[in-house]
Amino acid sequence: MAEEVLFASYTTLRGRSEAIYTEQRSKFIAFAIPVDSEAAAMEEVQNFRKRYYDARHVCWAYRIGKEVPVERLNDDGEPSSTAGKPILGQMLSYGLTDLLIVVVRYFGGVKLGTSGLIVAYRTAAEEAIKAGDMVEVTLYSHYRLFFPFDLINPVMILLRQYEAETLLSDADLEGHIWEVKVPNSRAKEFEEALTVLYQLKAKRLAN
Repeated sequence: MAEEVLFASYTTLRGRSEAIYTEQRSKFIAFAIPVDSEAAAMEEVQNFRKRYYDARHVCWAYRIGKEVPVERLNDDGEPSSTAGKPILGQMLSYGLTDLLIVVVRYFGGVKLGTSGLIVAYRTAAEEAIKAGDMVEVTLYSHYRLFFPFDLINPVMILLRQYEAETLLSDADLEGHIWEVKVPNSRAKEFEEALTVLYQLKAKRLAN
């Protein structure tokens, strides 16, 4: 099993949330939506564009992934870097990923200027985040274990020690075949412990 850096967890929102911010009669309606792919994020964006077809701007940003998150943003006609960038900045500030934030603006007749727009979009995005329920999600490594029947007690002790969860329990004529998951925070120690048990074979699976 090749050594690699494993991220133990990531933070996102448990569910959708929204907030409204008003500045100089312009209304900024912000939505925070958990997403797990770029395709899902863009589908949400298109749905908001259809739903709020009469709005002046539908600006957005998303951040997806754990190790090296993919980040995209769009000012949707607002001056460059006055909308998408401050929206993304709030996700970075709160350490969030797997999240899309859309801010819909209804123009109130008063121009806010570059600094005013940045503050408005940043505040709207932050209010949507605060309205949600932030949750830390534990990441796991998955393994398939092969071991003889008489080794079951030592294996069970090992699994308890490293907070492993059994996902699949099977057997053939030679012994047990189990699939388990271990928190990434314990995975390196777990892999080292696997080598101690004679006749136990382990294969790390792709997550």
